[in-house]
Formats: sequence, structure tokens, C-alpha cells
Amino acid sequence: MSNVAIRDAVDTYLQRKAVGDPDGPGAGTYASNAESILRRWTEWLEGEHGVRSITELDVESMRAYAVELRRRTERGEYTASTAGTYYAVVRAFLSWCVHGGIRETNPAATDRAEDALPSAEPRPDSDTWTATQRRELERYVRERAISSASHPDRERRSRLREYAMVAVLAHSTVRGSELFRVPDDDRRTGATWDDVDFYTGTIRVLGKSQRLEDVPLPARARTPLRRYRVVLDPPSTDWPLFPTAHAPSIARRVRSVLRDRGYEEDTIESLLEDATATELARERSIAPPAITTEGARSVLRRLCEEAGINIDGDYLTPRGVRRDRSTESYRREATTSKPTLRASVLEQSIVVPDEGSPAAGGRDEPTENN
Repeated sequence: MSNVAIRDAVDTYLQRKAVGDPDGPGAGTYASNAESILRRWTEWLEGEHGVRSITELDVESMRAYAVELRRRTERGEYTASTAGTYYAVVRAFLSWCVHGGIRETNPAATDRAEDALPSAEPRPDSDTWTATQRRELERYVRERAISSASHPDRERRSRLREYAMVAVLAHSTVRGSELFRVPDDDRRTGATWDDVDFYTGTIRVLGKSQRLEDVPLPARARTPLRRYRVVLDPPSTDWPLFPTAHAPSIARRVRSVLRDRGYEEDTIESLLEDATATELARERSIAPPAITTEGARSVLRRLCEEAGINIDGDYLTPRGVRRDRSTESYRREATTSKPTLRASVLEQSIVVPDEGSPAAGGRDEPTENN
């Protein structure tokens, strides 16, 4: 790893973005808007911490920067969403450094650093919980997941699934209709593991615009999702992030795919007599259906009841879990670039305030829907 000065790395990064990235439009605009943020961050690192080179930069440095952004937010200098945008610009720059080989890891994309960022309270409405209720739910599913190490594989997988589901909904801007299956919409079949890029920290979803979008996955969402993936061990990348646990739905999918593969009905029934539909799906790499939005809602309802969270009879919807809808601006339409180039999409996905603006400076679910 080269001992490159941060100032020099920033100069190179901005120069390359200024001339335009061939893998996506708007790179020149991005460079112009991001320059002041990266310059101020570089000056702050040197002045406050004496950090001048890429090799000197570590997780504690980035946590300190997150704390500084939080302090400025508490003083009213920034909004929480602006502070998050500034941090995201720096994180994208460091992702570029990793991609270019001048750093081995991204110190900004860690739980310890990102945990210090300010978080905005959700706007009160019929679908949104208070921050306290959201924290209670997340604490409950996290503790259940942590204590599941000694449980049977099926129970452990279920608990980690629930933790990952809550974490992704709470700490990203992914909507329930983008993450889960919508029965009446043939295009919304649920996110798959092929859609997740842990390296760039993004998930590709079909947005409201009916176009594919790359959406950032913060560390608080990535870590539970990565742990869940290990125990789920999907046999193929087209496997849904959150498969249904409804056995008849899985059996229907298995039968349908086997028919398409040329199997006779007698052979299919014989195979299903020797193994469960879930076992056969894994053995034959047949991706099961994803859980539906209604199924996810029923999971959240059950978790609420188990955790004893008082929500006056209205259960948290997937849309209501989100903590800060102002981060919708981080989204960007996906490009056709190769997966190794998706970091450039993330870097350009951040809407940076103009300098002249004020902001600148389990259990099996019981229904088929599951």
C-alpha cells in the first residue's frame, strides 16, 4: 500500500471525476460539488489530528470526523441529512482509493465510524414509529440473533433473517416493495443476493420510477445482512434475500421449474416424496419465491408482540421502519457498467448541497403471503 498524501489522492480523484466517468453521466458535476467537502475534510484532518497520508488514516480518524459532523448538527450548523451527505462523499472517495489499490480497506465503511453520525427523527405519520420504538425493536431482534449461536440451524437462520430484515429497513432507504415480493406486480419479485454488492455497500432495486437504482447500504444494514448470508448459504446468487417460509409456495415453484426443465410429473412427485420442497430447491438450485410485503408485515407484527412494544394497535410497516427519509437523495439510477465498476455509481449517487445553499458549510409464517 503506497504512502500517498491525502491531498494528492483527492486531487487525482477530483480530476478524474471532472473529466467525466465513462460509466455514468454527471461525474463532472459530482466532482465540482464534492470538491469543497473533500478539501474541508482534508484540512480538518491535518489541523485537528495531524493526519496527512492515506496510510495514517484509520477507523478512529473517521469516527472522529463523524463525531465532528454530529456536533455541528447539534449546534444547528448542519441538518442530519447534510451531515450524512458529507460523510458519504468522503466514504465514496475512500472506496475509490480501495478500488485503485492505494488503500486495503475503507475506514469510513465501518460500524464504529458510522455509529457516531447524527440520525434524523422520522416525520410523525400513521406508518412511522418513534425512534424509541424503532430502537426497542432492533435491540430485541439483535439480542435474539446474538443468543442463537447454540440453537438448531433452522432457528438460528430464522433469527438472523429477522435481524437482517429489520436492520435493512431501519438503516437504508430501501422500500418494502423493492425488498420483498409484490404479488400483483410481475416485475417486483424481491431483491436477490445478486443485487447486493458488499464491496461498494449498495443494493440494486427497482425504484418507484420503474428503473433500476443503486441504493447505499450503511454498515448497520450490511453487517447483519452479511451474517445472515453465511447461515442462509444460498446455493445461487438469484436466491432471494428473504425467501418465503411457506412450504406450499416453495413446492409450487419447484414443480414449475422442474416442468420447465423437462421433468415428467411422475418424476417430480417422486422427487418430492424423497425430500421436502425446501431441500429439493437447494439441491437443484431452484430459487424459492421471496417473502411478500404482506408477509414481511406479519413478521414485524409478530416481533412487536414478542418484544412487548406498545404501538397502540398499529403495527410497524416496512415503510415505517425507516429512520430518515431525507436520505432518499442518495439514490441514483443504475448503469449497465460491470460489477467491478459499481463504486463509480455509488460515488456519483450523492446529491451534494450547492456552496451557496444554507446547508453547505423464525418461525414459519402461517400464510401464503409469507
